Amino acid sequence: MKARWILFIMATAIFFSCYRLVRSSGGGQRAEAEPGRRANSRDIALPEGYQIEVVAEGLTFPTGIAFDSQGVAYVTEAGYSYGEVFKVPRLIRLSPAGEHQIIAEGENNGPWNGLFFHEGHFYIAEGGQMKGGRILRVDLQGNIAILLEGLPGMGDHHTNGPVVHDGFVYFGQGTATNSSVVGEDNLGFGWLSRFPDFHDIPCRDIVLAGTNYETADLLSTGSQQRVQTGAFLPFGTPSHAGQLIRGRVPCSGSLLRIPLQGGEPQLVAWGFRNPFGLAFDPSGQLFVTDNGYDNRGSRPVWGTGDYLWRAQQDAWYGWPDFAGGLFLAEGPIRVPGKGRPARILAEFPSDPPQPAAVLGVHSSSNGFDFSRSDDFGFFGEAFIAQFGDLAPEVGKVMNPVGFKVVRVNTRTGVVRDFAINKKENAPASKLGNAGLERPTAARFSPDGRHLYVVDFGVMLVTDQGPHPLEKTGVIWRISKTSRP
Repeated sequence: MKARWILFIMATAIFFSCYRLVRSSGGGQRAEAEPGRRANSRDIALPEGYQIEVVAEGLTFPTGIAFDSQGVAYVTEAGYSYGEVFKVPRLIRLSPAGEHQIIAEGENNGPWNGLFFHEGHFYIAEGGQMKGGRILRVDLQGNIAILLEGLPGMGDHHTNGPVVHDGFVYFGQGTATNSSVVGEDNLGFGWLSRFPDFHDIPCRDIVLAGTNYETADLLSTGSQQRVQTGAFLPFGTPSHAGQLIRGRVPCSGSLLRIPLQGGEPQLVAWGFRNPFGLAFDPSGQLFVTDNGYDNRGSRPVWGTGDYLWRAQQDAWYGWPDFAGGLFLAEGPIRVPGKGRPARILAEFPSDPPQPAAVLGVHSSSNGFDFSRSDDFGFFGEAFIAQFGDLAPEVGKVMNPVGFKVVRVNTRTGVVRDFAINKKENAPASKLGNAGLERPTAARFSPDGRHLYVVDFGVMLVTDQGPHPLEKTGVIWRISKTSRP
């Protein structure tokens, strides 16, 4: 046993040494890309017996797709992208010929993250980058009603979802920060200068361990002073051991719901980092994708994946002290050159559950849906769109991660590739072909026979940060052609 531990420690030391020496090779790490976007299904690999085709092109930052009672497809354009690019959020009707008809336009408060249709109305999660998150209801004539506002969506992560089930609108609310501490990385995201007092909000009362992090005084121009910042507190505000932070709803890193007609938000579960995609499986169980930690900020976390969770009522899923059920301060995961992340909470609300599946590190596993038809196959499995890494902004990767659609058996946790570019795993713009770029949502048609994939488009990661390209979004449709 002792010899095994010695070998493990030696192997880990060698890996970390190599990791620090090798340069990152993320999918978006390029200074520029060819203008425009080509889309060609022949550059995409699928299981035998399936085909993929282009449904629509030329979209700007598409994020969600839904179908009305006649089976007509509608798409949301986000209106905001990382890189501080602000556009007009839009709900767009797609004709069978691929033409775009604008149904509704939103305010300067994107991104519009996701779309769901139910009984004559569309439900949209408005991310809230400028005014806070909202849940919107839009009728077929384009009239917009605000069902809920004032959600804490101005930070790194936004208001996401939604999905309708049993008379409620369910949605996710992301965290303001990477791992609960406001720091220099949040200034880079753009929001800290706009909202200097903004920070993460717990859903229930918590007690802090008193861990603080020192940075430059980012909000005082020309200042040489240093400040201390604690978790769940505004920038420059230190914490102390035993400090009580009162919880409230709405809160950060949570699953919430409201009645279809609107009303006060109700807590479903909390302790997520960025609960992005929501879907009910054929049995009526709610699942959610959760974007894992980044290796950035005052409290970086290295090497943790994205997760697919079963949503249990009132459960706490571990953020900011656990990742996939693993306690960060005592586990094997160490930030290269920095050690383990320090403990944030003096007391844990409960033991966090184990994930239904562990997905790729920095894969940005986002919108998804469950197969409900034998005409498509893989009944009951989850099909998840993976947007792909934003390395090196989120941390170093040796090769591109994500940029594909995977299928997950939620009973076993086994993850398999379903739609992926040929040649190698990377976005089409990096490969120089015309396949998938950044899948961000997957949704089955009402009859269950077709899987639609929302492809956000080209997003580079330059020395100045994320750089998305307009009018490069694509909608793909996958169908079963024969038995494999």
